[in-house]
Amino acid sequence: MGNALRLLYGKCCKPSTTGDSDSVGPPYTTTAPGVSALAHDLLNFEITSQVPEDLSQHVVSSRKSQVKWYGKLLQAWKEAKPPPKTPEKVARLIVETLSRHQKADVEGLLEFYGLPHPSILAEISTGVPTRLPEFVRFQGRTRLPEGVEFEMHTLPVDGNTVPDGDGLNVYVNTDDLRESSNIPRAVLMAAVRRSKARAKKNYARADELRQKIIESGYQVIDLQNEEILARKYRIRLRGIDAPEMSMPFGKEAKEELVKLVHGKCLRVLVYGEDQYGRCVADIYCNGIFVQEVMLKKGLAWHYVAYDQRVEFATVSKQQSCMFLHIIELKLVTIVFVCM
Repeated sequence: MGNALRLLYGKCCKPSTTGDSDSVGPPYTTTAPGVSALAHDLLNFEITSQVPEDLSQHVVSSRKSQVKWYGKLLQAWKEAKPPPKTPEKVARLIVETLSRHQKADVEGLLEFYGLPHPSILAEISTGVPTRLPEFVRFQGRTRLPEGVEFEMHTLPVDGNTVPDGDGLNVYVNTDDLRESSNIPRAVLMAAVRRSKARAKKNYARADELRQKIIESGYQVIDLQNEEILARKYRIRLRGIDAPEMSMPFGKEAKEELVKLVHGKCLRVLVYGEDQYGRCVADIYCNGIFVQEVMLKKGLAWHYVAYDQRVEFATVSKQQSCMFLHIIELKLVTIVFVCM
C-alpha cells in the first residue's frame, strides 16, 4: 500500500502525542473512526483482495461488484494529492470515485463507515439528466438527433424475448447513471433480502423475492458469474411496421430481428412512449441501424403515419419497385408456361 495510506491508518488508529520523536509530521488525531476503518480495509484489500464481510448488509450489489469498488477506491486514494484525512473529504472521494454506481450502494458504503453524505451525493443523484444528453452535446461528442429524450445502453439481448419484427424487450443495468437514482425502494429492499436469503440457502424465499422484483419491472440477471439488478424496457422500433406473427412473413420478420440483436448490447435512442407504455426508439447494434436493415430486407415497411424520414421513404420506394419487378417476372413466367 502507498505510504500515504499507511501513514493515515497509523495516525488514525494510533494518534501521535506531541513530542513523539518517531511521529511523521505534525500529530494527527481524529474522532471519526470511519476514516481509519476505510484506510485499514483498503490496506487489507491491497494485500488480500478481500472486502469487509458485513458490507453486504448495507449495499445491494454482489460481492464481485464490491471488489471492483475497492479496487477503484484504492487507486483513487493513491492518486489523491494530498490524501483525504477528514470524514468529509473521504466521503467525497467515495462518491466521486463511485459516481457511476447505484446511489443505494454509495449511500450504503458511506453508512457502513459512518461517513457523512456530502453535497456532491445530492448533485450526482439529482443532477442526472432525465433527457440524457445535455452534457454530451456540449463536450465535442456526437450530438444526439433532434427529438431524442434519452439514450440507453442495454445488457445483452435474449432473442427468446423478442415478440415480433418491430418490438423488443431489453434490460438496462441499474448501475447506469440514469437508472441508479430512480430504483424504487421496494425493489432495492427485495434485492437486499434476496441476497441474504441466498446466502442462507433459503432458495424458496429468494425465488419469492425475485418474483416481486420481476413484477416491479426489474430483473436479477446472471452475467459472467455476476448478478446484476436491471430494469426492463419494452421497445417499439420507431418508424417501421412489421407483419404480425399470424400474417405472411411475420415469422421471417421476427427471425431477422432476433438474428440482428440476440446476445448483443444495443444503443437505444428513445423518442417517447406509445399508448401501450413502450419506448418508441431507434436501435443501433454494433453500428448497424436495425430499422434500416429490416426495411432493406423487405421484412418491414415504412410507418409513414408516424415517421416522415426521407431515408426510410427512399428505401421503401426502392423495395416497392423491386417487389413490383418480381411480380411482373412471375406473371410473365406464368403466361409463358400457360402458352
